[in-house]
Amino acid sequence: MKALYTAHAVSTGDGRNGHVSGGDGLLDFDVRMPPELGGPGGALNPELLFAAGYAACFHSALQSIARAEKVDLGASEVEASVGLGKEGEGFGLSAILEVSIPGAPREVAESLVAKAHEHCPYSRATRGNIEVEIDLVQAAGE
Repeated sequence: MKALYTAHAVSTGDGRNGHVSGGDGLLDFDVRMPPELGGPGGALNPELLFAAGYAACFHSALQSIARAEKVDLGASEVEASVGLGKEGEGFGLSAILEVSIPGAPREVAESLVAKAHEHCPYSRATRGNIEVEIDLVQAAGE
């Protein structure tokens, strides 16, 4: 694959309780382990950043597919939840995507979601690597 864009980030300090910055100056913040993992919380964490990226990427794929098929999504939303838990000797991730497509009937919305899951780079990267659940939580008329 020839990259069309490459993002850069640097982690310094104590990893999950450190600092993250990017080369373009847009990314510059502390990260902290959440209280659920024994940390102080009060800052972003890797799972939150992954959830934000997955939600935005999947939503973009969904909108692209809908445009190509000339389907109005209405005020669509994608909410991503990323979990971190013990997996074997280490840790693993899981993801749940909740998709709302109020502009399309359920059958059409389900087809769009399936196609978006095939095309989204995050979905492709996670396929076979982590458990991903996708729920269509709203379609037209619901």
